[in-house]
Order: sequence, then structure tokens, then C-alpha cells
Amino acid sequence: MTSPSLTIVMPVYNERDTLRTALDRLLAVTMPLPTEVLIVDDGSTDGCLETIKDLVDDGKVRLLQQPRNQGKGSALRRGIAEATGELLTILDADLEYDPADFPALLEPVLAGDANVAYGARSYGGHAAYSFWFVLGNKGLALWASFLFDAWLTDIETCLKVAPTELWRKVDLQSNGFGIEAEVTGKLLAMQERIFEVPISYRARGREEGKKIQWTDGVAALWILLKIRLRGRAR
Repeated sequence: MTSPSLTIVMPVYNERDTLRTALDRLLAVTMPLPTEVLIVDDGSTDGCLETIKDLVDDGKVRLLQQPRNQGKGSALRRGIAEATGELLTILDADLEYDPADFPALLEPVLAGDANVAYGARSYGGHAAYSFWFVLGNKGLALWASFLFDAWLTDIETCLKVAPTELWRKVDLQSNGFGIEAEVTGKLLAMQERIFEVPISYRARGREEGKKIQWTDGVAALWILLKIRLRGRAR
């Protein structure tokens, strides 16, 4: 790939308290390649877009708006479809991830050592939302590794880098949190080897807006199994 560009898709839904800070932190990072920041608002009603109007007007970020709230997966599909960069990654607006990790995450892809790179979280101190949250994430990674004969430590990470055309080829269908398991399962089913890069992480608590539930973990287990069984059927 010669002189690639990057699109960072940020799905947003009612993130007034964090959206501006998340974008200011992202735009302060010196990226190793030309970067498009693509905001996909999923029908927010809290006025969060007012906090970034100047960034949109100045062309520092590009804004797409969904007609109504349809879920994170739907917002990501819109962003993937309309991205202009040759590479694509995702950043949530909730401040759990540090955009300063992007240059290191991009390194193995730009060097040609990997086609896909994941930012792997280590859980300790401020990063451990709860015992069950950490155990669930590790269990999902182990389940995916077992099903697809791979070794991954974190499949639920938001920070995933891959060629935009590969994201489109994956053809995501999930609308909720299951999208993380879906993209990983489909990439592994396509024989993609995922390069993991350590990243920093600050987990939010329920009082800060954490929405994921134990039922999302169960759904992710089933999504991975379905993808594996479909692969065997073929």
C-alpha cells in the first residue's frame, strides 16, 4: 500500500459530556498518515453535536447523521460505507480509549507486518471495571481463540485497524455490542491473522454511562459459534 490514508469512525449517541473532549484529544495526536475523522451520530437527542459545531464547520471532522437511533452497528456500517481512507479504525466517544495509542497501533500495518491490528487492553487498577467484566472479556477472547485456532487476548477492544475494503468485505450485520465479536469471528474465518498491540484503557462505571450487560457477552459467544459453524458448513 503506497501512502495510505486513514479514516477514524466515531459512532456517537448522546455523548454530550465526553464528545468534545474525545475529539480534542484525538485531533491533538500527530498521526503518521493523512487522517479523516468521521463522526456518525446515531440520532442523539442531548445536543452533543452543538459542542463540536466549530470542528465540523472548520472541516476538522466530517459529520454524518442517522435519521433515528439504530444502534452502534448501524452507525459503524454507515461510517464504513462512506469512509474515504484506505485504512479504517474506530474510536468511541466515551474517553475509555486513548487516541495517543493510534500511532503504535498503526505501526505493524504500515510496516507490512500485519493486515489487521487490534489494541489489546491490560486490566489492572483503573482499567478493571469489575471482576465479572474482566472475566467476561477474557472468556470471550479464549472462546474465539479456541473456535478459530488462534490466540487473542482481547476481541472486544474498540481499537481495530484494517484496510477499509476488508471492513466492507466483512459485511457486518449486528446492530448492538455483538458487532465486536462479529468482526473478529469473520476476520478469523477469512484466515486473517490479527496482530495485537498493547494499549491503555480506562473503564467507565455504570454511573458514568457504561451500557454493556452480561447478556451482550452471551450473545457474543453465540455469534462467534455461528460464524465458526457456517465456516465448517462451507
